[in-house]
Amino acid sequence: MKLLIDKPKPEDKDAWCMLFKEYLTFYKTSKPKDVYDADWDRILDPATKMHSVIAWLDKDPVGLANYLYHDSFWEAEERCYLNDLLVLPQARGKGVGEALIKYVYDESETAGASMLYWTTAHENAVARKLYDRVADLTPFIKYQKTK
Repeated sequence: MKLLIDKPKPEDKDAWCMLFKEYLTFYKTSKPKDVYDADWDRILDPATKMHSVIAWLDKDPVGLANYLYHDSFWEAEERCYLNDLLVLPQARGKGVGEALIKYVYDESETAGASMLYWTTAHENAVARKLYDRVADLTPFIKYQKTK
């Protein structure tokens, strides 16, 4: 099996949309087509701070990482937020998730970001096993207020 992690190309839209839909389904949500289209346009725009990579296993799309850069009051450098990470069930346990995180970490380091960070659901035990191995768990709890 050959694993390739790469930034999406215009012809990869269907693969990216399928993976993002699977990610949203995992978290029991969905988004309208205009959100997919807007996200796709942004990740292909080199001027945006939003990025994505797709994991391909033997030419099949099996994973996705969406990430973005933002300023911080705590450092002069930007931070990198790993917004979404998905590995399809059939590809789990094959190093895809770790490879996606490493790719984004290396990209953020090259970009001069002070850190890479992400959140996950407390009950996401499968992903948390990986995260506990490759990063440090912080003591912070997330709050949000939606419109």
